[in-house]
Amino acid sequence: MGQKREIPPALQKLLALDVHLTNQFCIWANHFLPLRSLRIHYKFLEVSCHGVPWIAAWLAFIWLWDHPSLYQMQMNFLIGLLLDIVLVAVLKAVTRRRRPVANKSDMFGVVGPDKFSFPSGHASRATMVACFFLWVWPVHFLFQGPILAWAGSVCLSRLLLQRHHILDVTAGVLLGVFETWFIYNIVWLSQESATWAVSWLSDERTDGGSYHV
Repeated sequence: MGQKREIPPALQKLLALDVHLTNQFCIWANHFLPLRSLRIHYKFLEVSCHGVPWIAAWLAFIWLWDHPSLYQMQMNFLIGLLLDIVLVAVLKAVTRRRRPVANKSDMFGVVGPDKFSFPSGHASRATMVACFFLWVWPVHFLFQGPILAWAGSVCLSRLLLQRHHILDVTAGVLLGVFETWFIYNIVWLSQESATWAVSWLSDERTDGGSYHV
């Protein structure tokens, strides 16, 4: 059996401070936000940012809205979703930080490394979604406010549901920003590559694809 990992004293102090500040924040917030009555709304936010529904819904979107002008956005965003799942899973498996003591075991879709707390996958995904549609592929300004409000609410709800500590959510936000940068600057698919990828996913000969006849 492997030996228990030893955490450096400085890191132990940082994690202890993080736990204390998270608890104090939740106590303070409950003076203004009745947690029990709003818990159902936090749960809705939790499901709205879960990786599985996002992947399934996005694949359906690619299949149903088949238009060349969307291919590049669709495929690069799909890469972002997959990248987020992989990075969060790896980081959680490596760090293995436990969730807050007050967390209830009623979280939607817990699989494998999801039982760990650092970083917050919901925060990273919400941030990536917001950054993508605000800066990389800007949507109409009427939708920008709701997207930003949703992303902020998801991040805040992770604390108020006591799923994560402040450091977990902060790391998730930074990870989401990094993922957006990485997609845009490192792995961005061209129109031609995106068209081929859509044709491969849909198993159809899309207009403009290499195999279209």
